[in-house]
Amino acid sequence: QVQLVESGGGLVQAGGSLTLSCAAAGGTFSITYRAWFRQAPGKERDFVAGISWSGGGTYVSDSAKGRFTISRDNAKNTVALQMNSLKPEDTAVYYCATKYGIWSRWAKDFGSWGQGTQVTVSS
Repeated sequence: QVQLVESGGGLVQAGGSLTLSCAAAGGTFSITYRAWFRQAPGKERDFVAGISWSGGGTYVSDSAKGRFTISRDNAKNTVALQMNSLKPEDTAVYYCATKYGIWSRWAKDFGSWGQGTQVTVSS
């Protein structure tokens, strides 16, 4: 079972930047994709960005495109989400997740999740 721990959330003004980090431990050798999702109060958990653990190919949601960058550090077993030009609508709990097999951007297809980190963007 993979354990995931997110860090780096916080309060930031609109237009500012934050970098989230997700550390993984245990059973990570077969992971194919790691991703970030977010969930605002009363809303579904939405895909933000994903990365292939082996090849490094990335996927980004339309809302994050041009502002957020996902990267990986295989040696440290971490994934980062650099978020720039933040907007109030980016306010949510951000979750790190992992999956095996083929790519999917649906939360239901990811098997391991972190506890989440709160990102609040003030206007």
